Parts: sequence; structure tokens; C-alpha cells
Amino acid sequence: MNDALDRVVATDAALQMIAELRGRHGPLMFFQSGGCCDGSAPMCYPAGEFDVSETDVYLGNLDCAPFYMGLEQFAYWEHTQLIIDVVAGNGGMFSLDNGTGRRFLTRSRLFTDEEFRLLSTLTVNGREK
Repeated sequence: MNDALDRVVATDAALQMIAELRGRHGPLMFFQSGGCCDGSAPMCYPAGEFDVSETDVYLGNLDCAPFYMGLEQFAYWEHTQLIIDVVAGNGGMFSLDNGTGRRFLTRSRLFTDEEFRLLSTLTVNGREK
């Protein structure tokens, strides 16, 4: 898929931070927080440290790090592309960006009607929608 149709993309700053965290912690994964303890921040974990359930939706990879979101939250966000960025501040208390002085931040943009029609023909979690 091209960047315009990817459900999740990363800015250059986010890609740089992902590379730094991977250098310290090994393979990574992301889960888009639903707003509990850490707001609606993208949470970064060592790969396999967060239990992904059958109801979580795989949105794509950020530099080889899989990115997931809960199905109920996906129902609200399915019309948007998530753009993962980095800003100054403290990361989520369970996220690997915590303590770096920077944190991941989710920005978004609405897919155009044409983009969304194309996406709706694709699969979610490897299954037809």
C-alpha cells in the first residue's frame, strides 16, 4: 500500500525515535491506547509484551513494529489515517518512550471518500471486512 492508504504512518521524528528505542529494547510493537491511564497515546512496548486479543485490529507497521488498536475504538477511527509523531513531554507510564523527554503523539486525517472506499475492500486482521 502507498502512504496515502496506510492506516498508520510515522513522521521522520517518530521513525528516529522508534530506531532509538529498538536499539535499546529490541523489536517493538505499538497499541493505540483507548484513553484509560495514559489518555489516547500510542503506547510502545517490547514486541510480545502486550497481549493482543482477537478483537484487536492490526493497522500496519511502523518501521517493522506492528501497530494495533482495539476493535471498539477502531469503529470510531476507521475513517482516519493515524499519523504517529513525537513531541516534547513525558510518555505513557507503561510505554517505552517514558523517561526520554519525548513522547509519541497520534495525529490524524480523514480519508477521502475514494480512499475509504478502497480501504473498505481490504482486510482487517487478515480477514475480509
